[in-house]
Amino acid sequence: MLPLRLFLLSLLIAASTVLHVLPLLLVALLKALLPSERLRRACNGVLTGMAESWIGVNGWMWDRFTQTRIDLGEDAPLARNGHYLVLANHQSWVDILVLQKVFNRRIPFMRFFLKRQLIWVPLLGLAWWALDFPFMGRYTPKQIAKRPELAGRDIESTRRACEKFRALPVAIMNFVEGTRFTPAKHAAQGAPYRRLLKPKSGGVAFVLDAMGDGLHAILDVSIAYPGGSPTLLDLLSDRIPEVRVRVRQRAIPDEILRGDYQHDRAFRARFQQWMNALWSEKDAELATLLGDDAPRA
Repeated sequence: MLPLRLFLLSLLIAASTVLHVLPLLLVALLKALLPSERLRRACNGVLTGMAESWIGVNGWMWDRFTQTRIDLGEDAPLARNGHYLVLANHQSWVDILVLQKVFNRRIPFMRFFLKRQLIWVPLLGLAWWALDFPFMGRYTPKQIAKRPELAGRDIESTRRACEKFRALPVAIMNFVEGTRFTPAKHAAQGAPYRRLLKPKSGGVAFVLDAMGDGLHAILDVSIAYPGGSPTLLDLLSDRIPEVRVRVRQRAIPDEILRGDYQHDRAFRARFQQWMNALWSEKDAELATLLGDDAPRA
């Protein structure tokens, strides 16, 4: 029965994706052709509504076809028209679906920073482009050493993306670790955290600098899987008994809101200290959510 279940669910997901993405691309094309900025802004609402509808269908399938329970805790009310920076730990591609299910239509539509190669994903790559998702090069230290000019490209991409969002309700999502947690990566890093990789502060600093007062709060999200880190196949196969999510709304400290992360060593040190303290709190919260005897995420 499992192969039949997976086939039917995959068919349903594909049908929903096509039915949402094709009209979305048509509206994106219309937006590009319109001469009026006011009309182009009106198209943004239509595009966002289509994306939220697609996420809503995914959420309905989660409820209808799985027994996976989300244990959600929040320390403050959320605003549909807010301006948030969303920070979360990252273990699995399921994390994205969890975040979308928890936040869809409760905060502004979330934009993720994506690897540039993902623009070639059939249908979805164009949809992400149409929805103004920022695409990043994520160059390696070796590439930057050979071509130093690459170091500034992602910074400029971040600034351009954030300029579009300043006047709109927005939720900018950042997986601060930069990659999914695995025991091998954790061991290679020698990370001081039990269940997290080291945070990469640069991306967060550039978003805060580019957005300035355009963001009013940070949503600090901790995601824990008591049964161990799952795959998308586990979700489709209904093998994830529970997901535990905690959302803490944090004010943005004035001392990290403005500064030159790239060139000011003192500011960079302060920012990294703040980020490391945030990550230490998250590590402790994950330990609480999972318990001392829980399997490592």
